[in-house]
Amino acid sequence: MQAQLPENRLDWRAEPLSWDDFVGPPDLSSPFHANTSSGISYYWSMKSSSEGAEFLYEVGSYFLPDQSWVRPGKKSEDLLAHEQLHFDITELHARKLRKAMEEFDFEKTKNVKPALQAIYKSTEAERANMQKRFDAETRHSMNKAAQLKWQKYVQEELLKLKEFSSKEQRLRS
Repeated sequence: MQAQLPENRLDWRAEPLSWDDFVGPPDLSSPFHANTSSGISYYWSMKSSSEGAEFLYEVGSYFLPDQSWVRPGKKSEDLLAHEQLHFDITELHARKLRKAMEEFDFEKTKNVKPALQAIYKSTEAERANMQKRFDAETRHSMNKAAQLKWQKYVQEELLKLKEFSSKEQRLRS
């Protein structure tokens, strides 16, 4: 199963975003100075072979430049770091989804499709909740101490899941 993905997207990468990546028109009705639009995609398939069932999957995290924006005159390093962290939180949850896909037990699951959809939905809900907590605790980048605490936390969590950092397709038998 694979969702339709926007053509103009950036996959998560170790190099940070730059303000040049934010090309969407600013939402002047928004109280915020910038917005990062990011998400998680996943694909999977199963097939039977003479050696048993094979499970192929791919999970990616992406940034949407056309839907991400910054208000004129509001560009700052602190704000960019805050927006980058939103993207990093998305990648963290992509790694969690990759780990869950790797650990999925086919022997105990008769209905694979709804089970995998439930894992995705749970991961996506966790991601959305973390994004909201991040904004609330940092007051949308205004609380510098909270921002630094979150940066450290997210980097540590990304390192813990380093083995799940690759977007490449994985095959399990």
